[in-house]
Amino acid sequence: MAALTDAAADATRLPAAAPDGADARLIAGRGTPEPDWLRAAWLRALPEAAPDALLGDARRLVVVAPHPDDEVLGAGGLMALAAARGLPVRVLALTDGERCYPTLPGAARASLARIRRVELHRALERLGVASGGVEHLRLPDGGLQAAGAALALRIHRLLQPRDLVLTTWRRDGHPDHEAAAAAVADAAGRAGCRRMEFPVWGWHWAHPDGRDLPVADMRRLPLDRPTRARKLWALRAFASQLGRGSAMPAAAEPILPRWVLARFRRDFETFVL
Repeated sequence: MAALTDAAADATRLPAAAPDGADARLIAGRGTPEPDWLRAAWLRALPEAAPDALLGDARRLVVVAPHPDDEVLGAGGLMALAAARGLPVRVLALTDGERCYPTLPGAARASLARIRRVELHRALERLGVASGGVEHLRLPDGGLQAAGAALALRIHRLLQPRDLVLTTWRRDGHPDHEAAAAAVADAAGRAGCRRMEFPVWGWHWAHPDGRDLPVADMRRLPLDRPTRARKLWALRAFASQLGRGSAMPAAAEPILPRWVLARFRRDFETFVL
């Protein structure tokens, strides 16, 4: 996950299918509280999918992450379950998330990029993902929309026909997340891969009655206690995002405060088929 700079925030003011014509995808404030989601009848009633049903006949699970930590937030449980089944798990980290604290000067951003790469490797180890399971593309944080077709081509070159490819939801509200989804749709289609998406920022701005989400296409993956514990342990690896890292500027709010993390501490994950 990455914070929104002023420019990126402007880019999220996109048309949304809200009844009153308002922009539902504006990311601001604390967003929809987690208790509201947990009370949502439609979310509790989503069809459940077992891990084997989601993984199907995939020979690899490939997770395309706009920023380090998006993969664990949205799909850490499924990644851990896949790894436990002996399925190779590959992460394509599109950026290093170096602009998550926009006030950092250039040298500090370069240092933060290195820190976030280390944090990602540590998190993947905690999920049981084999060493070497990550490819860092090192594209500019906040610049994925500009990459366009070139990004899709780079992803396509790294895919194999029997991959299951996961990435952020196509209407997630963050420009990088939506650009990643568009590139994956293009690349996976050309490679003949099955794909799924997961919301990250969508849980922030969407209405808890489900009006803004593709409910008919969503499935709920229950996480058993050991798998959920692995995911939470992996999330703790992202110290720079949790307010515990030395790279965090003084007086800055953490990117993943407690009220954001609550959305990803659930005993289930949600995927868009």
